Amino acid sequence: MSLAPDKKKLAAEVKEFLSTRRARISPEQAGLPVYGGNRRVAGLRREEVALLAGMSVDYYVRLERGNLSGASDAVLEALAHALQLNEAERTHLYDLARASTPSGRRPAVTASQVRPTILRLLDSMTGVPAYVRNARFDIVATNTLGRALYAPVFDSPLFAQRGPVNTARYMFLDPTSQDFWVDWDKGANDAVAFLRTETGRAPHDKALTDLIGELTTRSSEFASRWARHDVKFHRSGIKNLRHPLVGDLALPYEAMELPSDPGLRLNFYTPEPDSPEQQALSLLASWTTTSASAPGGNV
Repeated sequence: MSLAPDKKKLAAEVKEFLSTRRARISPEQAGLPVYGGNRRVAGLRREEVALLAGMSVDYYVRLERGNLSGASDAVLEALAHALQLNEAERTHLYDLARASTPSGRRPAVTASQVRPTILRLLDSMTGVPAYVRNARFDIVATNTLGRALYAPVFDSPLFAQRGPVNTARYMFLDPTSQDFWVDWDKGANDAVAFLRTETGRAPHDKALTDLIGELTTRSSEFASRWARHDVKFHRSGIKNLRHPLVGDLALPYEAMELPSDPGLRLNFYTPEPDSPEQQALSLLASWTTTSASAPGGNV
């Protein structure tokens, strides 16, 4: 049985991605003259993108219809420049092109379990909350403080009968998530954009496809964001959380890919020394006993 994704589905993904990127750029932003005031399309016309990318209109129309098969790196670079794609969007375009090419239709490798060395690393990080997740937002391992920080997620009724704990499901299917994430809208936008990025990298991941289908069906908030075709990398930033025991926290975080464990990421929070956040985490750690928390890897 072929592992290639459905051609129509992939073509639709390419079409929507390119058309939504084209629609957001005005001729003025692209440095093009505007003649007349009656434009029927939002953003750039197809012929304007073709002009900016240095290709024929017919060829660009073919690309936007979803046929990226055989597109060279030079073509993709010209298209990325014309559409003013950022790093995440450019990577997504290349991922879609690779998936469109028969020789590139190989399933992305994803680690199936967390190695003991990573579990020991988590357990050694006693002063900071840390956890490992996959690209579907499944939390697959955590240290004691990470489990305590994310207690509202772990305690959600969503996961009483099914696992693993998944922060995307919690965000969109449990109303209490809007209390836990202080800036829920930003968190929701970022989560959807990251999942969209992952569909380009791993179009054969059935569990990912099933998750997206479930959230699209059950959450209008997810579905409306999914239709935007936004993509984003999830590397660092500030996470604003409201913990039921220690209150509001603005926590700097880092999300690091594990090179030896494809598809897994180590997330950890590092507040400033002597900051209110550091004091709150120290208090949370003092309340969290070893016997009441699972060791790293048992999530």
